[in-house]
Amino acid sequence: MYKVLITNAVPQIALQPLAGIAEIIQGPAGGRLMPRETVLRHAPTLHGIINQAELTVDAELLDVAPRLRVVANVAIGVNNLDLKLMEQRGVWATNVPDAFVASTADCTLALILNLMRGIKPADQYVRSGRWQNDGFQPGIWDGALLAGKTLGIVGYGRIGKAVARRAKAFDMRVIFHSGRASADKAFRTLDDLLTEADVVTLHTPLTASTHHLIDAKKLAQMKSKAFLINMARGPVVHEQALVDALLDGKIAGAALDVFEFEPEVHPALLQMPNVCLTPHIGGGTRESRMAARHRCAENVAAALRGERPTTPVNNPRDRAADLS
Repeated sequence: MYKVLITNAVPQIALQPLAGIAEIIQGPAGGRLMPRETVLRHAPTLHGIINQAELTVDAELLDVAPRLRVVANVAIGVNNLDLKLMEQRGVWATNVPDAFVASTADCTLALILNLMRGIKPADQYVRSGRWQNDGFQPGIWDGALLAGKTLGIVGYGRIGKAVARRAKAFDMRVIFHSGRASADKAFRTLDDLLTEADVVTLHTPLTASTHHLIDAKKLAQMKSKAFLINMARGPVVHEQALVDALLDGKIAGAALDVFEFEPEVHPALLQMPNVCLTPHIGGGTRESRMAARHRCAENVAAALRGERPTTPVNNPRDRAADLS
């Protein structure tokens, strides 16, 4: 029987497509992930790996996993996978392009509302007991209305478009930037988008061209009353440059679900009342997580049967053809 490792512990129902096909090795309970060293110890006997996009699949791992046929990311992003090398070694790489779209878009709107209505500091104010002493003070906690504000979406794939649909329901004006120019009247160059938007939200993959896409120069182009939201990958934003921009009042605030040196967070961000921080929960709903794990199990099962997975991100050569 084949052996498949998943780097965390998940309900068996999510792995049902692998029933009768593979022996499952699960990660530790309690939401923690299996350390890389443990994965490497298991690697020589593994035919498949399911991970949360935290496991780097590189030459070190592939060298000790000669039987490996497929690695499935429970995520949209695949920047943890050496796709070219995996192709050369005959190993499928897959992702889940649809499962987290709605949940990430929902979370993006939640963060926009949090920033523009000052929900986080207002909550802390009530909890502090000060409201009981101060009483109702009209105007003190007034935020900004979403209607009529311009939302700039950087990265206009499935998630970016889902965010746009939700923002339009709040009567926001939507503009976007993507890697390819578009004749759509809402398309902007990145520079034009940054100068025009009241809220900038990031939904790009992490690549060589998007690493530090938002740096000190780009932040300086934003409106002083604008907000930045990063729902993409941490290194898309130069974190120190963001801290400097916030301290200097160059932008009004930020919401970060991902961080450049995740899970480490710049200590200055922890002290800023105009910054909302969440621990990479953007796509994390019970429904989306179950759907993503089930899709990964389907992809692994297909690869082990010698079939093409449903959502591959590479096209490895056929090992059987090589042997013949």
